[in-house]
Amino acid sequence: MKKIMNPWLDLVKDGYNCFGCAPTNEYGLKMEFYEDGDEIVSIWNPSDDYQGWLHTLHGGIQATLMDEIAAWVVARRLQCAGMTTNLNIRYRKPVPTGQDVRIEVRARISGMRRNFAIIEARILYDGNVCSEAEMTYYCFSKEKSESDFYFSGCRTEE
Repeated sequence: MKKIMNPWLDLVKDGYNCFGCAPTNEYGLKMEFYEDGDEIVSIWNPSDDYQGWLHTLHGGIQATLMDEIAAWVVARRLQCAGMTTNLNIRYRKPVPTGQDVRIEVRARISGMRRNFAIIEARILYDGNVCSEAEMTYYCFSKEKSESDFYFSGCRTEE
């Protein structure tokens, strides 16, 4: 797997504070992303700070994890900024929380319709699918991505 470089890191001083991926957001998820074949992957520790039920990851945080990775799929695969227009989730099994718990969030493009990317995502724990989502993302033009969203490309580390 190749680590994906965060294209917004230089904007920290300008207010970049994404709840999903900013490494400096003290309340955020601090997600990091990797490229694995057709998929984008994030390995994440669901600490007890993010629980709903006792030692169980809150459903809203699960939705956020899958929505965030979908944005990174668009950034890396399509090299543009995008925004969620639709998000459908199926919660299948509880996701545990705790200091030693690691989950895997995976996503990929499953289709394109004009400027809309269809993204499939899932959260896995111990090899089991715990939740899955299908999202529709509107993809902005390269020009708008750069001028309005400060996006100039998404690369991997060599």
